[in-house]
Amino acid sequence: ALVFAIIAFGSRWAQTQRMPLVLDRSIPKGAPLGGIAYAFTLGMVPWSKESARLHWVTYLRGVAFHIGIFAGLAALIASPWFDAFPSLLRGLFALVTCFGATMGAIGGLSRVLEHNLAAISTPDDHTSVWLVVLFLLTTTAALVTSALLPVMWMMAAVMLFYAPIGKIRHCIFFYFGRLFYGMHVGRRGMARDLAAEVLFLDREASHGR
Repeated sequence: ALVFAIIAFGSRWAQTQRMPLVLDRSIPKGAPLGGIAYAFTLGMVPWSKESARLHWVTYLRGVAFHIGIFAGLAALIASPWFDAFPSLLRGLFALVTCFGATMGAIGGLSRVLEHNLAAISTPDDHTSVWLVVLFLLTTTAALVTSALLPVMWMMAAVMLFYAPIGKIRHCIFFYFGRLFYGMHVGRRGMARDLAAEVLFLDREASHGR
């Protein structure tokens, strides 16, 4: 499953790189590199995006879910040597993956219970979220007791097979999305203005305004 996921993700990455960029015929007003730097730094902070700035709870829930995913993937890589790790370290990882699974489950339930989310959610949305939640839960269980490692590996295999063909593949397109956005705002000379606005909002927030 891991080999399949690596090959499939690598193929998607190569296909996306070969796609031609939209030709921008306007006269450049700035440097694309400056925009790319902004897109991957200040452009990613929550107060630079209205959707995150106005919905902090949802934003933080998503952050916790993704931290749990990264911890779960790290645990999966290290899983053959679980017994060699200190109990405290395994306990900390179990806490992070369990919390991440909980936040993911809340997000999954929101897609069912919140009418706006339910209206736009597809079967792939539901499947992707719950596969990752189950992976994190089985990872938590395996961190607590190594006897459940086979269950974790089976769930990880299902998730890895589905990842390149379902919504989870956004982990690849995220980087291209930020890259294209950064090139656009840099070429249009907007990156400096956007960065100044982010810093202003940051100062306002730090003063409790």
